[in-house]
Amino acid sequence: MADLLIKTENTGGIGNPSDIHSSRFFWIREVGFNGRVLLPVFALGLNFFIHWVLPIHPTYRPKPLPFFKYFLEVLIIYHIISAIVSLFITKYRIKQADKALFLCVTYLFLGVYNSITIKFNLIPSLYFPAPERIIGVFVTDWFFLLRCLVYSMRLLLGGFFIGAFLGVITGTLIGWSKRWNYWVMPFIRVVGPIPSTAWIPIALVIFLRPTDASLFLIALGVWFPTTVLTSSGIMNVNKNYFEVSSTLGSGALRDVLFIALPAAAPNIFTGLFNGTSACFLTLMAAEMIGCKFGIGWYINWQRETLAYSNVYAALVVIALTFSFLIGLQFKIRNRVLSWQKGTIRW
Repeated sequence: MADLLIKTENTGGIGNPSDIHSSRFFWIREVGFNGRVLLPVFALGLNFFIHWVLPIHPTYRPKPLPFFKYFLEVLIIYHIISAIVSLFITKYRIKQADKALFLCVTYLFLGVYNSITIKFNLIPSLYFPAPERIIGVFVTDWFFLLRCLVYSMRLLLGGFFIGAFLGVITGTLIGWSKRWNYWVMPFIRVVGPIPSTAWIPIALVIFLRPTDASLFLIALGVWFPTTVLTSSGIMNVNKNYFEVSSTLGSGALRDVLFIALPAAAPNIFTGLFNGTSACFLTLMAAEMIGCKFGIGWYINWQRETLAYSNVYAALVVIALTFSFLIGLQFKIRNRVLSWQKGTIRW
């Protein structure tokens, strides 16, 4: 309609019928539809129907909760609205259609898990709680989970930035200087592959507070892959770049900052990605050595009380947090390394 009004104003009046017809045709042509965006709605609707039709198994002990039905209803409404929005936004439609099949399979798997737990009771409900009980944890215990997540993120991000900073510096020195490579690289080859969790007894002796010991363990897990990949990237920089810079009067520090590090940036980001994985692996063990809070501490506490629905909820929190941090790193990598597009296929 906006296009039709603009067309009318440009002609100075109502315009002839052919102009109106072409304007309407242009507006309709902009509306597109891709049937794949409805696949998640189909999967969720099927789950809702099965959950509504099949009765709860007579031997299912826990008290039934309505949260799974509410969860399906919210997702169905979201995907219907998303499908309507995709009619008018081409990029959004392409994006939603691309991930629709994956979401459909994921929702179907969730429905199968719900059926074998609460509907058929094929697996022990104590260790494999139904989805409604896991969702119920987020409804009733969300504030405490959020507090634990904030505490864990303080440890995680603190250890990550310390390890990443020291890893880039150490890797740069090893990759740039033969003297540093001679003295430090053998130490890294021997000590680096040792898992961070193996250093727990020593960390508890060296550091007085468990929080400092946890930071050390997380930083150590990030430091090793970042150091190795940074040094590898700097060693593989084309030597012609440095020859050209030397003819222009550039010094060693300028070569490192403006040639070596930018050229090694893809390796550095790969090391940071690996370090992020090591962070989460170490965080679980680090929070069990004396910390009084955190997601790892929460999982261990709920496991000891056999509250496995809370354990699964905490695992979902960890998975979503890890996915968010990795996605954020990819966005930063894509922005920093935008010059690589067209030369390397991501």
